[in-house]
Amino acid sequence: MKLSRNLLLLFLACGSLFAQRDLDERDRPRVAYVSRVLDDVQHTWDRELAPMTGTPYHHAKLDLFRNKMTSGCGPAKSLTGPFYCPADEKVYLDLGFFDELRSRFGARGDFAQAYVIAHELGHHIQKLLGIESKVHQDQDRHPRDRNELSVKLELQADCFAGAWAHSTKERGILKEQDVDSALSAAAAVGDDHLQKMARGYSSPESFTHGSSAQRQGWFRKGFATGRIASCNTFGTN
Repeated sequence: MKLSRNLLLLFLACGSLFAQRDLDERDRPRVAYVSRVLDDVQHTWDRELAPMTGTPYHHAKLDLFRNKMTSGCGPAKSLTGPFYCPADEKVYLDLGFFDELRSRFGARGDFAQAYVIAHELGHHIQKLLGIESKVHQDQDRHPRDRNELSVKLELQADCFAGAWAHSTKERGILKEQDVDSALSAAAAVGDDHLQKMARGYSSPESFTHGSSAQRQGWFRKGFATGRIASCNTFGTN
């Protein structure tokens, strides 16, 4: 059974979440959880981004889907994984990815999903701060550095996700096992882990998102400080 009209309108009315027509009633609990996390992350940056950076935050949108759909940056499908499209300021997330995160990659716990959402919204912050456009310009000017710059961009989004998690700890809503879930998810989507799963070995020169250790390390750094300023991945080698 498809999501009821009233439920769909409820999600549309919140302004942050667009429920795609491919979702069905079985997705309802996960959609509700994603909606709560999305709102919490964005309300956190509503409060924190301008004082930290001088740049006001405005909300991104989230498109939830299963299988495939079209985004402002081209086709989106399950194999693509979650991604942020700066052209339309939307996070695209196939709920099937969360199934894989748990069953295939072993990242269990709801906060593993929260980490993914916060990471993608980290890319939205990068757009608002002008970081995303500068990195793409640098990639065009220096093609040999394309992968290295991509890794730094992704690790910074991990750090921003950690900074949001810091705020949940400060508010007393984070449990120790939640941090473990987030770190498990960060390790699961490390380039070295994914490449070893696919072909038995990894090639660091081909990394575009960072190793498991790097992703965990930058999440921890954001989590420890809660500060955007601590997330300068571009100032490190």
